[in-house]
Amino acid sequence: MFDALSDRLGSVFDRLKGRGALSEQDVRDAMREVRIALLEADVALPVVRRFIDEVTEKAVGQNVLKSVTPGQQVVKIVNDALVEMLGGEDVPGLDLNAAPPVVVMMVGLQGSGKTTSTAKLAKLLKEKQGKKVLMASLDVNRPAAQEQLRVLGEQVGVATLPIVEGQQPTEITTRALQSAKLQAIDVLLLDTAGRLHVDQALMDEMRAVAGIATPRETLLVVDSLTGQDAVNVAQSFSGQVDLTGVILTRMDGDARGGAALSMRHVTGKPIKFAGTGEKLDAIEVFQPARVASRILGMGDIVSIVEKAAQAIEAEEAERMAERMAKGQFDMNDLRSQLRQMQKMGGLGALAGMMPGMKKAKAAMQQSGMDDKVLTRMDAIIGSMTPKERAKPELLNAKRKIRIANGSGVQVQDVNKLLKMHQEMERAMKQIKKMGGLGGLAKMFGKGGLGAAMPGLGGGAGGGLPGLGGGGLPSNLNDLLKK
Repeated sequence: MFDALSDRLGSVFDRLKGRGALSEQDVRDAMREVRIALLEADVALPVVRRFIDEVTEKAVGQNVLKSVTPGQQVVKIVNDALVEMLGGEDVPGLDLNAAPPVVVMMVGLQGSGKTTSTAKLAKLLKEKQGKKVLMASLDVNRPAAQEQLRVLGEQVGVATLPIVEGQQPTEITTRALQSAKLQAIDVLLLDTAGRLHVDQALMDEMRAVAGIATPRETLLVVDSLTGQDAVNVAQSFSGQVDLTGVILTRMDGDARGGAALSMRHVTGKPIKFAGTGEKLDAIEVFQPARVASRILGMGDIVSIVEKAAQAIEAEEAERMAERMAKGQFDMNDLRSQLRQMQKMGGLGALAGMMPGMKKAKAAMQQSGMDDKVLTRMDAIIGSMTPKERAKPELLNAKRKIRIANGSGVQVQDVNKLLKMHQEMERAMKQIKKMGGLGGLAKMFGKGGLGAAMPGLGGGAGGGLPGLGGGGLPSNLNDLLKK
């Protein structure tokens, strides 16, 4: 997401940071390019004007121009302004502080992803917050809309209100409230009907439903790919309905980002969630500070850690911790790591969130590298015997040929995987020399991540010991050159 905007801003700030001193004209020239980049990203003109004025005023100050690192200071000012534009440091989550059932009403135009977002939100509330959720479809106009929500409910393991043919939205709302109270439901999600465009009938229906349900949250679902149209829709709804927040869908496909950057200014309401894919767990709480960091190529390490925590099962993590403490790392461990990378979204998703990895991600795309490389490596390990996976040193020329034939690759690919394993094994041994995980934890407490692993994320050569810059194996790119 935001790839086009991120690339443009990255080139502007690379030039600024490359200079020892900055004049006021340098800053104004850079801001002119930033202004063009934001307009090309389909950010609303009033938002761009306000943003550029605020940033320029702060950036041409004497404290910046005469500082030791003026370029870095300007980037910091832009980052802070982006966070503010996206909604500020602390965007509140769902307000569920009310007597159950707490009603959350989903509104938006037809085709915005409202029904899918309802199911995603239900799954999130159930699995992350332990809430008992009920979903009800009020869409009696679109064919099979109610059936669609029922099917999605089965997929995410959340109850849906039984369908009664011929009932109107207000009648369904009343029945949903009664059912939620009887079942001791914590959160009731109402999936309202959409239209192809904003009209009075749509608004009247929503107001009638809201009058009965008195929702604690009214979330507008808009498709970020529609850019300025999404902003216009949000403006129309905010003038008619008492919105409490916005859900932006298809954020993963939005290379420009104009909708996200304009939404808060136009509606005055926070973006609360972002849909990041088709899967029913592909929804994230919208965090302005993290999004701003991604836009400026600073990475999003917190999200990587959270994804890792979700991907790694507790037992597996415990087993790996014990082996790391002993400096052990065999092919079974490598296979486990590769599968966790796939669960976390694959190479592209991880590279996009790591600091300074924008160029590496572009290089991966140019070389044709994709997540098939992870599948290929898994196939190579799968062609080994249990004994070979536990003791890779057993792999002689004859065994390598058998493994290559069994996994559909060349012997040189097997050799590259073995080299990658050796690098990672060396890293594990270095961790053991540092005193294992306990020793690392002490270093984190004293001097942070940089003290524990010098060079991690710090430019050329940065990364885990024995690994390539950015923490990915240094020969990973070679694995695709067949």
